[in-house]
Amino acid sequence: MFTGIVEEMGRVIKIDGKFIGIEGEKVISDISNGDSVAINGVCLTVTNIEGTIFTVEVTPETLSRTNLGQLKIIDEVNLERSMTLGGRMGGHLVQGHIDCVCSLKNIEITENQSLITIELTNSVSKYIVEKGYVAVDGISLTVVWKSDPFFSVAVIPYTYSNTVLKNRKKGDLLNLEVDIIAKYVEGLRQVNI
Repeated sequence: MFTGIVEEMGRVIKIDGKFIGIEGEKVISDISNGDSVAINGVCLTVTNIEGTIFTVEVTPETLSRTNLGQLKIIDEVNLERSMTLGGRMGGHLVQGHIDCVCSLKNIEITENQSLITIELTNSVSKYIVEKGYVAVDGISLTVVWKSDPFFSVAVIPYTYSNTVLKNRKKGDLLNLEVDIIAKYVEGLRQVNI
């Protein structure tokens, strides 16, 4: 589990088939082989550590459902270590299991915020509500507006400049994870008791 609070931006150092090497100074400080790390919101397992570079293995399933297949050497990525029990919960419960990839439709930057509009797929639209949570490329954000097939999130300047959002442009694909609680509520409603 994660919180959607990005700890740092790492850099893609190596791509070798199903393995991706990431350089990250902060997250490398206390991870081990077998630990989970969220990369652009995708929960992946650390398979090797050498100095400040850790390697993760990416399955075809993950590549088909996320934007990780578009990564190139030197690209920046959002990094977050898995949360620990008893630690702070700054964002919301994020699994690192991407529901879909959505298209960035617009970024409106002002002095106080960046308003980012994203186009939804119909399959996840029902889970998006105004003032509800979403994780976009692993960043815990609050929905400020929704009108199918679009929704918007307001991003404070700190988050915008300290995550990969600053590198995104119109048409880019973003990893989207909807709020897990909404999916559980739907599941419970469908159970015939």
